[in-house]
Amino acid sequence: MTVAPLLRLSAWPTPLDPAPRLASALGLHPGDLWVKRDDLTDLGGGNKVRKLEHLVAEAVAGGATVLVTSGGAQSNHARMTAAAAARLGLGAVLVLAGTPSAERPGNLALDGLLGARVVAVGDVDGAALERRVEEVAGRLRDDGEVPAVLPLGGSSPTGARGYLTCAAELRAQAPDAAHVVVAVGSGGTMAGLVAGLGGDRVLGVDTGAVPDPAERVAGLVAALGVSGAPVRLRHDQVGTGYGVLTAAAAAAMRTAARTEGLLLDPVYTAKALAGLAAAVTDGSIRPGERTVFVHTGGLPGLFGHSVAAALAARVLADPT
Repeated sequence: MTVAPLLRLSAWPTPLDPAPRLASALGLHPGDLWVKRDDLTDLGGGNKVRKLEHLVAEAVAGGATVLVTSGGAQSNHARMTAAAAARLGLGAVLVLAGTPSAERPGNLALDGLLGARVVAVGDVDGAALERRVEEVAGRLRDDGEVPAVLPLGGSSPTGARGYLTCAAELRAQAPDAAHVVVAVGSGGTMAGLVAGLGGDRVLGVDTGAVPDPAERVAGLVAALGVSGAPVRLRHDQVGTGYGVLTAAAAAAMRTAARTEGLLLDPVYTAKALAGLAAAVTDGSIRPGERTVFVHTGGLPGLFGHSVAAALAARVLADPT
């Protein structure tokens, strides 16, 4: 397979910051925990830009005039795809599932600001969403456009190569890291880390985004040329479903914010930190073991979630 030259869409490497107060709050030694700040990437921040550097390069090499992708109503990948398209002078069409509230626009506001066209398809399953994407791409072709369809979450072997690069950064920044903890949605981020660091060092925390995260991660790792790598995946933080904030995730958001000023989103990173906390509690991660938490961004999604309104109401009701 011919690999298109990389399109640089952000500055690298991202920082690796110490988090001593958060470490202590979780039951680790102060020097044990570090945060890989992939929330500080360009295009509005978040892990998807690493994937887009490869995916959009392939699209441009194929003569694309418009990028088409899909996701939930608050998709970070869709928002960053719109930003990449704007930077490169391409069109962007986002096919989004779900029924967001008009009072909590979150990423949807940024989609509009970036000039993307949003096709809202309501509450549909994955297969129906894929069909709608193909319908949209077909209509664009009929109109003379050259659409490039980017996968859900940017998670394909091409997109996952972006996290091979992140793994290389971590090998240089934290060569002694025993654990690298990351949220798992569509699987590409974890797959790239596993392929680059080895399965024993990477702990994924399932957020409930897909029904088969372990299989998806394993398949992507194999497609990246690594066979037989174990997939360490926690499923205990999904709660009642994808996008539903759990008590443990809410506690993780508060703890991160009040110990390090570190802001997490309720869908991915809060559940990932809750998974890290649970791993410390059950002894999967022990004090004295250097641990990296990969902050994959997603903060705009907080403002499209019901928890944002609840937090604001609590603050306004507190006279202090």
